[in-house]
Amino acid sequence: MTRYVRYEREGREAYGVLDGDTIHEMEGDLFAGARETATQIGLAEVRLLAPSLPSKVIAVGLNYRSHLKGRPEPAEPGLFAQLPSAVVGPDDEIVIPPDAKDVHYEGELVVVIGRKAKNVPAARASDFIFGVTAGNDVSERNWQRSDLQWLRAKASDTFAPVGPAIAAGLDYNDLLVRTRLNGELRQSERTRDLIFNVETIVSYVSRYVTLLPGDLVFTGTPGTTAAMQPGDVVEVEVEGIGVLRNTVAASG
Repeated sequence: MTRYVRYEREGREAYGVLDGDTIHEMEGDLFAGARETATQIGLAEVRLLAPSLPSKVIAVGLNYRSHLKGRPEPAEPGLFAQLPSAVVGPDDEIVIPPDAKDVHYEGELVVVIGRKAKNVPAARASDFIFGVTAGNDVSERNWQRSDLQWLRAKASDTFAPVGPAIAAGLDYNDLLVRTRLNGELRQSERTRDLIFNVETIVSYVSRYVTLLPGDLVFTGTPGTTAAMQPGDVVEVEVEGIGVLRNTVAASG
């Protein structure tokens, strides 16, 4: 298993391989054969960024039975789109818009696409997956119910934190996903409980949307969610990837 991070140091952005508390810097495009250099940097010397700069962000809703709350099990993955401008990284703030009243966390496994994917069979989907990361599909519940589409509810600025790393080589169909709010465990379930597994999701999305290297696919949240307030700290931990930690802030 290899963990890749994207970071900023002294005004310069780069990718690297994370080994403990040491980053081995890379040169080139992460999704097109980047190579490690001789440069090694301490993790404490950098600011971690969102590990991918996606052209698009796709998400699946209602993909754990524990999250259905009595609703019927879906026959196909339920898709919605987020925006690249919603993506932020570890330790960035989740900023609640001034008219938002009920903003929830949703801890999830997030797939990072590694190759252009269109009409990909599920049996070959793993060939197009670079790795996985942790994500928080921040959701304003009132807007989900009232708006024509979920643009405000799911794609407002800062509503898609991801990180801290992209892990390649994990069995992404059996990872523990946990969410903590102010240190209290709120969500805990394994990805083997997904209604539609990772390969099925990637295949299904690629029927309708061409996925490009670096694109992100959120796979759904387990269990019950609750509202966040300014000052709260939300942590999404995915086994083998690390902890995505963000503080909630009020707008302006």
